[in-house]
Order: sequence, then C-alpha cells, then structure tokens
Amino acid sequence: MQTSSFHTIVIGAGPAGLACATTLARAGQPVLLLERHRRIGPKVCAGGLPASTLALLDLPPALLEHRFSRQLIRSGWQRVELAAPAPLVCTVDREKLGQWMAARAAAAGVTILTGVTAQGIERGAVRTSHGVFHYDYLVGADGSSSLVRRFLGLPTTRVGIGLHHQLAGDFDAMAWHLSPRHFGNGYAWVFPHRASASIGVYSACSDLPPRLLQEKLHHWATKYGIDLTPAPPRAARISFDYRGWRFGTIFLVGDAAGLASGLTGEGIYAALLSGEIAGRTILDPAYTDRRFVALLRRHRLHERILTLAGRNRFSCSLILETLVAALRCGMFDHTALELGG
Repeated sequence: MQTSSFHTIVIGAGPAGLACATTLARAGQPVLLLERHRRIGPKVCAGGLPASTLALLDLPPALLEHRFSRQLIRSGWQRVELAAPAPLVCTVDREKLGQWMAARAAAAGVTILTGVTAQGIERGAVRTSHGVFHYDYLVGADGSSSLVRRFLGLPTTRVGIGLHHQLAGDFDAMAWHLSPRHFGNGYAWVFPHRASASIGVYSACSDLPPRLLQEKLHHWATKYGIDLTPAPPRAARISFDYRGWRFGTIFLVGDAAGLASGLTGEGIYAALLSGEIAGRTILDPAYTDRRFVALLRRHRLHERILTLAGRNRFSCSLILETLVAALRCGMFDHTALELGG
C-alpha cells in the first residue's frame, strides 16, 4: 500500500483537471493527478472549440483539424449563416487534445497516475485502488458523476445528454439544427473533422431518454440523407447543475462543478477556465478573474433561457426562433451562446 503527500490532489484528467494541475505545477507546487482510465483523452465529445477556448490554449496548428469562420444554423422557420473574419470554432480530436495537455502537465512537473480509481475521500486524504494519498488541497475534476461533489453533499439534478456518431467521410459545413419537434430545447449538429465528422444531438430535456433521443436523431439524419449506421453511437451525461466551486480547501471545476452550458452543452471553455482559476486561487486565495464572472453570468443567462424554453413546445419554438432571429439581425452576439461542443 502506497502512501504519499501532495500539496494538491486533482481527481480527473480531463481539460479542467489538466489545466488546474499544470497551473499549480508551474508555480512549483507538488501535484498529483489521478485518472481512472488508463489512457487520457478519449471522451464522448463533438470536438468543437469556441474561439474563446483557443485564447486559453497555445495549441500547435497540427492539433486543429478544421477552422470555421462560418456556421450554419437551421431552425423550423429560418436559416442563418454566422460569419466572422477569424475562426468562430475549430475542431480537434478530443483524445489528441488530452494527450497534448497531459504531456504539457508532465513537463511542468505534475505526477500523473492513470488506471487509478478514487474509492473514498476524507478530509486530507483520498483512498484509491493504489493506496492512500494525502492532500492540503483537493480539486474535483471528475465529471458529471463526481465523487468529490458527492463528498461535499451536493446533488446533481440538472443534466443534459449528448450522443454522437463519428462518421468517416468529407463534410464541409459546420451546422446546427434546432428542431423542438425532434429534440425539444436541444439541437443536432454536424462538426467536420479531417476525414470524418461528429454528427450528434444534445438535449437538456428530462423527458427525452437516450433511446428516444437516438431514435429522433436517426429520423432527423434520414431527412437530410445522412446514414448513421456505419458508426456506433456514444453517449454522455452533461451537468449544468452549478452550486458553487470553492469549498474551503476543496474545489470543483468543469463538469464536476456543473459549469457546462445547459442551453448548448458546451463545456470545454468552462473546464479550461475553471481549472486555471482554481489553480490560481489555491496559490493566491485573493485571486479574482473577470472572465470567470462573465462565465457565471452567461451560465445563468442560459439557464433562464432553458427554463423559458422548457415550459412547453410552443414556448420552446418561440424562444429558439427568437434567438435565431436575433443572431441573424446582429441583435444577439454569438459569443453569448458560446457555440462549440
């Protein structure tokens, strides 16, 4: 049985955990990063990085599979094309992004243990399948089913679901399809990669279980001449049940904190930013960041829109069509939606 002590233990090696661990290690703190999977990176994810995310990562150009300065948005009544001089969204291979961030963390001095499951948490200690590790600070970056969140006694009730198929082939346009009849307050997407595309659906509707959502996605895809059968579906829960992030010497980041958008399901920007800010706050408890204030403001806006859209199908259609019209007329900035996935 191995026993070691660290300044900070981070549970979960997704973008949030890696960003936090790297921030701390670069400041000279001993950090242990625990990941239950043997390989860092793979996750059910469309792989879309909003422009704001790119500002947080100095990604090598080779990691960016596609850059889009145009996005197509379709609704029941409208067709809108968003355009900008610079890319609005880029796509990446989620596994390659995780591997790159892990290499960066290791180079900064982070101790990374993969294939290690956190089995229990106490004040000052984490019991794992590989021994007991002691901490001064603990960061929960362990996703929507976070053990750290449960230890803090926080429920998770506001969740959405995303499912997708990674289809081989050439797809040129990045597209969003809003269809309350099919997806309630959610949407279907087409996110092109180099030699494939993520084609999937996100919905925050509690009355749309995964199996029914999958059927509706197939019905929608058939309408647009897309055959999803060559690639198996993959699904994941997405938490937007934010109830705080700082609890004394324990922090929650990314999906564990419920910081994904309930409206769009996008969570990579929130993961990276919250991970960095948690690290900086551990180093300096007085640290504040306007970007995080703006993130929480947008999170609340998305929740309000989602609440209005969730009342019934008429309200949902009205809200979504109004949003699309506002985007088309330039009355609503697309960055307020943070389109990505």
